[in-house]
Amino acid sequence: METNLIVYAYAIYLPVTLALTYFVARMLFKNGRVFMMDIFNGREEIANATNQLFQVGFYLLNIGFALVFLEIYGYLNNVQTLVEKLGFKIGYFAIYLGIMLFFNLYLFFRGKRKAKQNKQMDKLINTPPAPPNF
Repeated sequence: METNLIVYAYAIYLPVTLALTYFVARMLFKNGRVFMMDIFNGREEIANATNQLFQVGFYLLNIGFALVFLEIYGYLNNVQTLVEKLGFKIGYFAIYLGIMLFFNLYLFFRGKRKAKQNKQMDKLINTPPAPPNF
């Protein structure tokens, strides 16, 4: 009975974590495109390419973490322990995804701030000096 429950646990855990990863990645990078366009001064090609590279990295990192965290320790004697273990594992994975989401948002805002600073520096450099008042 225990082996069957572990197989059921894996059959539930993997699709749920993959679906969560897909949902978060889709939301983050669909909306992150706006930040990328701002960071790269409206240059659509570079913004899209960078956004897609971030997305691939996000998928690799999170799916890899889900697979590493796959192993179920202890005994699954009944459906109750199955549900409790899955709740624990999927809950931790959801927390991890939330942390990754906020980390990516931090990177987007940091890039936006850097782009704004660069625009201000360009403005200062390209502004001709004011004539002296005598």
